[in-house]
Amino acid sequence: MEQARKTRWAVLAAVFLAASCALAGAQFETRSNFATLPSPVSIAVGDFNRDGKMDLATASILQTTQIQVFLGNGDGTFGPPTAYEVGASPESILALDLNHDGNLDLVALDGNGVSVLFGNGDGTFQAAINSQTVQYPSALVLGDFNGDGKIDVAIASNCACVDVMLGNGDGTFQESPIVTSLEFPVMALAAGYFGPGKQLDLAVTQDWGSTSQIQILLGNGDGTFRVGETYPVGPSPGSIITADFNGDHKADLAVAEFEGRGVAVFLGNGGGTFQKGVQYPVTQPHSVAAADVNGDGNPDLITTDYGPESGTVSVLLGKGNGTFGLATSYPAGKFPWFAALADFNGDGRPDIAVAGYVNNSVITMLNTGVVAFSPTTAMAFGKQTVGATSAPKSVTLTNTGSATLKISGITVTGQFKMSSTTCHSQVAPAASCSISVTFSPQSQGAKSGLVSITDNASSKPEVIELSGTGD
Repeated sequence: MEQARKTRWAVLAAVFLAASCALAGAQFETRSNFATLPSPVSIAVGDFNRDGKMDLATASILQTTQIQVFLGNGDGTFGPPTAYEVGASPESILALDLNHDGNLDLVALDGNGVSVLFGNGDGTFQAAINSQTVQYPSALVLGDFNGDGKIDVAIASNCACVDVMLGNGDGTFQESPIVTSLEFPVMALAAGYFGPGKQLDLAVTQDWGSTSQIQILLGNGDGTFRVGETYPVGPSPGSIITADFNGDHKADLAVAEFEGRGVAVFLGNGGGTFQKGVQYPVTQPHSVAAADVNGDGNPDLITTDYGPESGTVSVLLGKGNGTFGLATSYPAGKFPWFAALADFNGDGRPDIAVAGYVNNSVITMLNTGVVAFSPTTAMAFGKQTVGATSAPKSVTLTNTGSATLKISGITVTGQFKMSSTTCHSQVAPAASCSISVTFSPQSQGAKSGLVSITDNASSKPEVIELSGTGD
């Protein structure tokens, strides 16, 4: 088992190093914004129909008993959703091949318990199999907690406990949970190998009264846990993840402190204990994720940050030693709740999908590498008289890399036209250029288009979404 753990870390390191050979820089621009059921709070990503394009599934918590599946078009946009019945108010969703048939399945946590939807491999899913759990479940994580090679599910609960439902090996779970009682309610949890043993452990966040902390639960190898150390965090620690942030092959932790000081990082000692947390300032982060977004081989942090009018997604680049740089933030609508990372346009870079709790939508933000856009959002013209041409709108492109950016082509589609540009064949490092576009609707109604920039920064064109309405 110890060798298996070392192998897993080696594989992750190889993935990061391979990515660093092909990628440089990380900038994000909004590619699409599509409607979901009310108040999406979780996103699962995967290739559900095995066409090589990443798809996603959403769980929406408000006034619904359904999840939605969106099949990807391979360019950062998605087709219309298909809804599937689960329990009331689904609030978390994960994708994994539970029954070993080569097709991704979905696991949703809702007010009634856990729902499993087996994938057919063509982007569709079978009717949900529901398992009852404790009242008030708040989060779940999958893993083999009793060492029998079968996937189990651990569920956090507001009743101050963690429930483990052991897997049967066929994608279903035993309904009599193994309960680990705790002193305080659990908000979030993450699974990893934290302790000295070879069993899968848990790190949970708790928030009750004046107590806000991480509680380490060391696995006994049979689905039960013994209580480990606790570590103070800021108020409302609603999200926790584990990754190796300093390359020492020991699991570390990152926690989003929604009402605290930002993101707290705890470096692991490898024996079930962690060093004192280090805080990085982010304004009201609701969730945190990790990925190597700039291709330097180091895990970076991505947070969704509350904003009643203009929330953001923040990126904190990792330095490889367990520390992180200052946050760079991108507009993400009202109250972005959760972020999932995957390569949605097939260019080898991690992109971001954001669940917009208030906007009832998912925003996809494409990773443009060294090409930075200002503004980062889509170019919206609003209403324009049919047959007339709007005033131009402009976007600035900056080469944030250390080498010359070579542009081989710029095209504009739809009822839009490039009126002028200073972006010619080359853009020097740290230099900027601009592209101006006008809108000339030929008929009434909503219109859309794209500015596509072909350059040597990516295997796929950078795109700027255009929209307007003929009036």
